[in-house]
Amino acid sequence: MNEYADRVNRLPPYIFADLEKLQDELTKKGVDVISLGIGDPNLPTPRFIVNALTSALKEEGANNYSSSAGEDYFRDAVAEWYKQRYSVELDPATQVCSLIGSKEGLANLGRLLLNPSDKALVPDPSYPVYGQGSTILSDAIPVPYSLTREKNFQPDFSEMKVDEKTKLLFMNYPSNPTAAVTTKQILEKTVSFCLENDLTLCYDNAYSEIAFGSYRSPSALQVDRSMLCSVEFNSCSKMFNMTGYRVGFAVGNKEIVTGLKKIKAQIDSGIPKFVQRAAASALKQYYNADFTREREKNNEILEDRLDVLVSGLRTVGLDPIKPEATFYLWVDVKADGTEFVKRLLKAGVVATPGEAFGKNGRNYVRFSVTSDKVVEAVERIKKIESR
Repeated sequence: MNEYADRVNRLPPYIFADLEKLQDELTKKGVDVISLGIGDPNLPTPRFIVNALTSALKEEGANNYSSSAGEDYFRDAVAEWYKQRYSVELDPATQVCSLIGSKEGLANLGRLLLNPSDKALVPDPSYPVYGQGSTILSDAIPVPYSLTREKNFQPDFSEMKVDEKTKLLFMNYPSNPTAAVTTKQILEKTVSFCLENDLTLCYDNAYSEIAFGSYRSPSALQVDRSMLCSVEFNSCSKMFNMTGYRVGFAVGNKEIVTGLKKIKAQIDSGIPKFVQRAAASALKQYYNADFTREREKNNEILEDRLDVLVSGLRTVGLDPIKPEATFYLWVDVKADGTEFVKRLLKAGVVATPGEAFGKNGRNYVRFSVTSDKVVEAVERIKKIESR
């Protein structure tokens, strides 16, 4: 057999696939596993979305190929949602592209913009797809920029290393894994930095709708001149508990969106039409009173779980900061995070070692409160730490 391509050999292990495998192995051995590892909400997809999908299955042509760029009705719904949510005007024909989940779009963005030996600025810590699936698999070089607790996990542009090979800046708020949030003022600085340095801003806003209290996540596209350099990614996965449906969207700069469509036309044949119908229905009914109550209730459930986890971890001497958004808790365990996770596994609790997201995560662990067994998980952690 031929050897793998060099770009594949450059990839570090994808920790989430390893976690899924380990969890399956423990389950087969009879271990009652509580997973606080992967960000896959256990809350149900709202019933009206399921009904829209089943109804769309009966439509003529539902079994046929879609367009890789997305059906008109889906792109119209995305544009309408952006106008309602952010007061951002988008042309659905030229500034919106459907994605088979935002992960696919993030990976394809590297194919679009990065040549071999080009560079992409990647947060450390961050979602591994930025540096790996998008950058390394495009034969390009990820250049980390540090996000630290001391700076509230915000970028310091004075520390970023930019040269003529640097083409792309990845940014993600609300953040996976740190759960940090950002402000429109910081996004304004980001857009200015990208324009000054001829960079494309890739803004991952996938957790925009999981927020607590008065916090409301901004869009990078609300910033003046952002359309000159920015593409924003979002997804129905977290917004509507639709992770398995695989439906997301890229919006923003016309040239970038057009380029993504060109890439995708060579690779995929689009999201199933019935899934796009369901997603379009979800976006159009986002501000419906019944769904607003359901969405608020879902966020209350996640916030309650975070409260339980924060309180429990404090009893064992840790000092987690409760986040304003996402369903993640990013915890400094004051020791090697991987070793801490291994101790948790002995009690059947799965979490993610922070080093999976970058070197700055070495002493951290990311917990995801996407399970309804957080109380039991806390009790197991207390027993481990009391030994």
